[in-house]
Amino acid sequence: MTIKLYNTATRQKEVLTPIKPGEVSMYVCGPTVYDRAHIGNARAVLVFDMLFRLLRQEYGAESVRYVRNFTDVDDKINARAAETGREISDITAETTQWFLDDMAAIGALEPTDMPRATAYIPQMIAMIEELIEKGHAYAAEGHALFRVRSYEEYGKLSGRSVDDMIAGARVEVAPFKEDPMDFVLWKPSDENTPGWDSPWGRGRPGWHIECSAMANDLLGSEFDIHGGGNDLTFPHHENEIAQSKCCGHSFARIWMHNEMLQVEGKKMSKSLGNFFTVRDLLDQGVSGEVIRFVMLSTHYRKPMDWTEKKRQEAENTLRKWYRVTEGLDAGEDVSADALDVMKDDLNTAGAIAACHKLATEQNFRKLKKTMQFLGLLIEHTPSWALQNEVDLSSFETLLFEARQAAMQNKDFSEVDRLKAGLLDAGVSVMMSKDGVSLEPKPEFDAAKLEALK
Repeated sequence: MTIKLYNTATRQKEVLTPIKPGEVSMYVCGPTVYDRAHIGNARAVLVFDMLFRLLRQEYGAESVRYVRNFTDVDDKINARAAETGREISDITAETTQWFLDDMAAIGALEPTDMPRATAYIPQMIAMIEELIEKGHAYAAEGHALFRVRSYEEYGKLSGRSVDDMIAGARVEVAPFKEDPMDFVLWKPSDENTPGWDSPWGRGRPGWHIECSAMANDLLGSEFDIHGGGNDLTFPHHENEIAQSKCCGHSFARIWMHNEMLQVEGKKMSKSLGNFFTVRDLLDQGVSGEVIRFVMLSTHYRKPMDWTEKKRQEAENTLRKWYRVTEGLDAGEDVSADALDVMKDDLNTAGAIAACHKLATEQNFRKLKKTMQFLGLLIEHTPSWALQNEVDLSSFETLLFEARQAAMQNKDFSEVDRLKAGLLDAGVSVMMSKDGVSLEPKPEFDAAKLEALK
């Protein structure tokens, strides 16, 4: 089955047809390293980690090149250095490692390449010089700026006209700008700010030029997939497209954007007290595997709501699946159902549903293999999964045998009694001709099971 992905640029699903047959190239916008990654950042990482895994499954690990950058020159970093009195290089080195450690804790594979923006300053300067030479950019008062109206298709990705953008958005008005929508490619640095020599004086790059230069250097002027959160569609990705195409680069064929994350139905914000980082959750004892399971349970193009109930349900499910797969060799093949839904626009929620089906069917070896493909059940049962473990296997056997007997004598009263008691105790009951699967829910009460024995 071919892989289909939703392309933001065309507003439809498209078959992934690699530019180089048998090889896939992907660029994803990475973090600005000045602090810990919050769980919204983690969602984008996990979305494209799963795409990376799917592409490796389909094309082979050696045939997929995944680039995710680190922005290590930025005004937020400068501000953090001013606040703390620390060296910028120390801050970026520390926070870069924080990011890598936290993403590893939630099971994310490291990309093929992880370029730092500061290592690509010459490429950025060369690109800006080319834009100025072609009339798409200009120098003014130590700045270099992109002429937005010189690119006729500006706004196509986000679906807005330049005039609408000016009317509906706050844009930086500066006397050296020819047009309010023109954006900065290069800006001057003072003696306390990182800077590099350039034709426009000592300065540093604007944010947008970084990704264009790094993508072009590492993947070439045209590559298969560009990804990021949908908050990057405008202005970041819109600007990347404009400056890259005005340099003659075809740039990305497919643009993918994940939806945002909420907490208990509300936008995550510090003012609401519902803002937390991946490290906050890990330090509270939430397993990285649980974080991963919760996030993969929602399709990437739908808003993802992090709730305490979902966390508890994920823990209960993973505990049970660790128990039933412990000591088993993983099967040879990933579930075909899981792969099919994953190939249809990266439907991780559908893949999780396929795993529930495998558990119900007691196909535990294939369950283990499929979960490992999803970056889960990757080790022997961890200590967190052994805590408060609920063993419902005896009740599964009891209900299964009662159901088998009922199928013969047509008396389902005992089945109904057991099922009602289990539901009252907070146990999810799934029955099929192949078996019975019981799963404790957040409201599980073990004391209520005593009456069923």
